[in-house]
Amino acid sequence: MPVPARPRRALVASALGTSLLLSGCGLAQDAASDAVTGPLTLGFVNGGTTQFHTCLQAAVEAEAKNNRAKVYTADSHQDAATELTNIKEMIAKKVDALIVQTVDVRALKDDIARAKASGIPIFLTSVVPDDTSGLLGAVVVDLKKVGSLDADWIGEDAAGKDVRVGVVAGAPGAASDLLVGGFKGALPANAEVVATGAGMFDPARAREVAKSMIKDHPDLDYVFVANEEMAFAVRKAFDAAGAADVKIVTVNGTDEALVALKDGRFSATVANSAADTGALAVTNAVALLRDDDRVDRIARTPLRLVTKDNADTAPLYCPSNDL
Repeated sequence: MPVPARPRRALVASALGTSLLLSGCGLAQDAASDAVTGPLTLGFVNGGTTQFHTCLQAAVEAEAKNNRAKVYTADSHQDAATELTNIKEMIAKKVDALIVQTVDVRALKDDIARAKASGIPIFLTSVVPDDTSGLLGAVVVDLKKVGSLDADWIGEDAAGKDVRVGVVAGAPGAASDLLVGGFKGALPANAEVVATGAGMFDPARAREVAKSMIKDHPDLDYVFVANEEMAFAVRKAFDAAGAADVKIVTVNGTDEALVALKDGRFSATVANSAADTGALAVTNAVALLRDDDRVDRIARTPLRLVTKDNADTAPLYCPSNDL
């Protein structure tokens, strides 16, 4: 059964309307101020090609168009060295600001320093370093909170019973480490993590991790998977091994995952809309470049635990062509 689109699209339409108002105010700034004026050129350096990354880029491109800004894009393929190369190329294009979905927050120091030395501000999506003073701004997904929401659901569902939990992480680095850390840290004492494997945000790799996990731990009760693309592969591996009763909790809130919640393949996910993150990144970057002080320099993407009971009202995850 398809997820009803009307209420979820209404949320996005409202967000886009707000962003247009903000950008309109920015365009009216006094030319004598220190704000950037005239048409803007943005660079977007993406971290990979998962569904989150592709939806994030689609939102960035759509909102840049709404703000009459040109945007150049590049993909770092989950590699910090490639990210730095991409940033150098964006600097050479003399963009007004760089929006970066980083591969590894620990590698950002060189990225920020190089851009700052070139007079190009950096705006981050999803994660930030401890010191944000060198940034134009950011839209942060509280990844520790994302993980903890899934852990809280397991705690409620287990209802005090001793349970065994597996973790299929992503790629070592910024996002996965924060997700898994938040998840493990919020598990109740009666939930023991007995197996952890890196799926590298690759469904094929995640499926192999799941096969090994269920072979070594046939008494698993729950598995936390660091994104839904991997979670579908993990579900198939468990079902093929006769472990259909293992409950999967995961992350993102895509349309496909909402269907999986309804039919029982997944038990819970945490909606952290890529559409919201990408649109807000452009809106706020443009506003900050134009010295509009009505936006938060460090903003947060709204989060929501989604189960079968509330799947119909989950926020839109990925921009649609018919919006």
